[in-house]
Amino acid sequence: MPKNKLIHLSRILPLRIFLPVVLTILLFWATIFLVILPRVSERLMDGKREVIRELVESAWSSLAGYAARVKSGELTRPQAQALARDHIRQSRYGPDLKDYFWINDMVPRMIMHPYRPDLEGQDVSAFADPSGKLIFVECVKTVDTAGAGYVDYQWQWQDDPGRIVPKISYVKGFKPWGWIIGTGIYVEDVRAEIAAITGTLALICLGILALIVGLSAYAVLHGAQVTREKQQAMEKARLRREQLYQAAKMVSLGTLVSGVAHEINNPITSIMLNAPNLDKVWDAALPVLDKHMEAEGDFPVAGSSYARLRERVPQILKSIDDDARRVRDIVADLKDFAREKPPEMRDQVEINAVVEKAIGLGSNLIHKSTKNFTTNYAAQVPIFTGNAQRIEQVVINLVVNACQALTDDDQRLEVATSWDSTADQVVVTVRDAGAGIPSEVVQRIKDPFFTTKRDDGGTGLGLAISDKIVQDHGGILEFESEPGKGTTVRATFACNPAQQQKAEVEQNE
Repeated sequence: MPKNKLIHLSRILPLRIFLPVVLTILLFWATIFLVILPRVSERLMDGKREVIRELVESAWSSLAGYAARVKSGELTRPQAQALARDHIRQSRYGPDLKDYFWINDMVPRMIMHPYRPDLEGQDVSAFADPSGKLIFVECVKTVDTAGAGYVDYQWQWQDDPGRIVPKISYVKGFKPWGWIIGTGIYVEDVRAEIAAITGTLALICLGILALIVGLSAYAVLHGAQVTREKQQAMEKARLRREQLYQAAKMVSLGTLVSGVAHEINNPITSIMLNAPNLDKVWDAALPVLDKHMEAEGDFPVAGSSYARLRERVPQILKSIDDDARRVRDIVADLKDFAREKPPEMRDQVEINAVVEKAIGLGSNLIHKSTKNFTTNYAAQVPIFTGNAQRIEQVVINLVVNACQALTDDDQRLEVATSWDSTADQVVVTVRDAGAGIPSEVVQRIKDPFFTTKRDDGGTGLGLAISDKIVQDHGGILEFESEPGKGTTVRATFACNPAQQQKAEVEQNE
C-alpha cells in the first residue's frame, strides 16, 4: 500500500471509529443522567412522601381510637388525650428509630414534641425557621384549607438542635380535639440516596468509557496495517460495542429493579405498620359494637353477621400481618440465595465462639423445645479465615431445624465442635433425638425451594443457603437420619478454603 494512502487511512480510521463511540457515550450518559436518574429521583421523593403520609394516617387512626374510647365512656377526654400524647411520643421509626411525630393545635400551641419539650404548652404562632417561615402557622393554614397536606421548612436534624436542615412534613388535622399531627422527611436523606446512585452510575460510565477508549485505540493501531487485519479489528470492535450496549441495558435494568424493590418495600412496610393500628381500632370499636348488639340484637355487617365478624376480624388482621412478614422474609431469602459472589472471607473465625453466640441467639427456642440440651466444645480448635456471620447463620439454621424436629421436651439435643486434623477441617455437629427424616427427603433436603413445611410458612431456602455458605468455606453439609431416632448434621469448614477447593478440582479432573 502506498505511503500516502496509508497516512490517509490512518487519518480516516480514528474518525470512523471514535465518532460512533462518542455518540454512544453521549446517548448513554444522557439516558442515565437526563432520563433515568431524574425519574428515579422523582419516584424516590414520591415514595418518601407517600410513606410519611401513610405514617401520619396510621398515627391519626390511633388518635381516633382514643377518641372512640372517650365517646364510649371508657375514658374522659383529658385521660384519652394524655394517653394519646404518650403513645405518639413513644412512636418511632426509621433506621435509627429517631424519626418521630409531633402534635400541635389550631392556635397554634405545641401539644407534644419528643425533641422539643421546651415548646410544649407554648404558643408557637411566632416560631419561625431561619428563612423566616412561620412553620406551625403554615401547618394550621394547610389543615384549615385542605384538612391535610405537605409543608416544607427548615428544622433541626432529629435530636440535634445545632443542625438545621430542609424538611418536608405531612400534617393532618384531628377535628374532634382540634389537634394537628405530623411527621416529616429530611431532604438531605433523599439527596444522599440520589448522590449514591449518581456516584455508582458515574463510576460505571467511566469504566465503560475507559473500556471503549481502550478498544478503539487497539482498533486504530492495528486497522491501518493490512486489509484483513483491518476487517478483523472492525469485527472485534463491533462485537465489543454490542457487549457495551448490552451492559448499558443491564445498568438501566438494575436501576429499574432497585426502584421496583423500593416500591415493594413501601407497601409492605405500610401493611406492617397499619395492621397493628387496625387491630387497635377494632379493639377500641368492640365495646361500642357489643353494646349495640346487646341492645338491638345481632345485625348485618358487610354481608355477614356481627357475631361472626367479631370472631373473624382478629384472625384476618393477624393473617395480614403474618403474610406481610412472610413476603418480606421470602424476598430477603431469595436475594440471599441469588447472590453471585461468595461471602468475603476476612474474619479470623474461632468456631467455639461463633457456635456459642449462635446458641445464645436461639436460647429461647432451645429452652422451649427441650430440657435435655448439651454442648461439647473441642479444645485447641484452630482459627481459620472465613465469614463468621455466615457461619453463625448456618449454625442457627441447623439448631432451629433440630428444635422443630423434637416431639417431646425430654428428647436430647446436642451441639458439638471438633477438629479433623487429617482433613484439616473444623466440624460443627448438631444431633437431635427427634422425629427423624425419611431417606427420600434426605436426598432432596438441600434442594432450593424443597420443604416439608410449606403449610407452616417454610420457603425451602434455609438449608440451600446454608449448604452454599458451607461450600463457600470449602466444606460440605452432611445429613444422617433415621425416622423415629433423630438426625445428625455435620457442617465442615476447611481451615484453608482455597487449598481445599483446589484439591477438589484436581480430584475431579
